[in-house]
Amino acid sequence: MVRAVLIFLLLVGLGASLLNTAQKPELGSSANSRQVIAVDHAANSSEALSSLDTGSAAGDAVTLQRQPDGHFYADPEINGARVHMLIDTGATAIALTRDDARKAGIGISIGMPNVIGQGAGGDVRGEYVTVDRIKLGEKTAEAMNAVVLDGGGVSLLGQTFLSKFASVEIHGDTMVLR
Repeated sequence: MVRAVLIFLLLVGLGASLLNTAQKPELGSSANSRQVIAVDHAANSSEALSSLDTGSAAGDAVTLQRQPDGHFYADPEINGARVHMLIDTGATAIALTRDDARKAGIGISIGMPNVIGQGAGGDVRGEYVTVDRIKLGEKTAEAMNAVVLDGGGVSLLGQTFLSKFASVEIHGDTMVLR
């Protein structure tokens, strides 16, 4: 008897779960095709105002298309050099590869003995640096803190720069930075 009650409860729970899933629109449907990722707008602080050039109202949006690997990439200018970077809304900082740091004229040490974080594989080694100038679209920021990673294949554009935009929005396969 107890076994029959447990099986009945399991079937009711499974049925309720299936009904709940069936009522939700799919991620790509028009009912849910707009995902907005809020970013703190730091332009009210004097520090942000001094380091941010907002440009013209008509040209201040940056539109990026999702790439086949599912990510968004941009090619900002760092210290005057174009650097291909992954837009990482979950990253706190700007993280550069050794090659991209060299391309941007940022001096780094050979060994990079400093542990700057922890990853799934253990210690993450790198070096803290300052990016003199970074520009994407009409947004420009100066004296931005960043890290140069000892390993890694792609540079990351994180929140220290993304927070200069009033919003970061994803509409289907398009990301809009305003």
